[in-house]
Amino acid sequence: MVTRPSLVSVKSSVWVPDRKEIIWIDCNPQVGKEMRDIHPFLVLSPRNFNEKTSLVIGLPMTTAEYNADNPFAVAVGQTKGKKAEKTSYVLCHQPKSFDWRLRNGKPHQLGCLPDGLFDQVCLRLNQIIQL
Repeated sequence: MVTRPSLVSVKSSVWVPDRKEIIWIDCNPQVGKEMRDIHPFLVLSPRNFNEKTSLVIGLPMTTAEYNADNPFAVAVGQTKGKKAEKTSYVLCHQPKSFDWRLRNGKPHQLGCLPDGLFDQVCLRLNQIIQL
């Protein structure tokens, strides 16, 4: 007799981004000073919301060095690039929502942001939007 997995186990095995997770997201098309191309993205919204809406709310990430002096960027660690390690920054002044399914969102190799850094990001974002 062949047993089939229940719908619940099949559904839970499908990846859906979750809060604190870093994912790859395609930011194109972009306008003006918005980021373009594929970038890491820190997810702020919870998995339940992301699954039901196909949207993720979060913050883009970059290794652009000029963000070292950006008061709205939080340095979250080093990334290994093709040539050298670079500091990775979360851009707290650019909250966005994206349809992660249509923009081919994928898990990033960095996984999840540690609690302490996530708290710093949320504090900086709150200084801007004052919730």
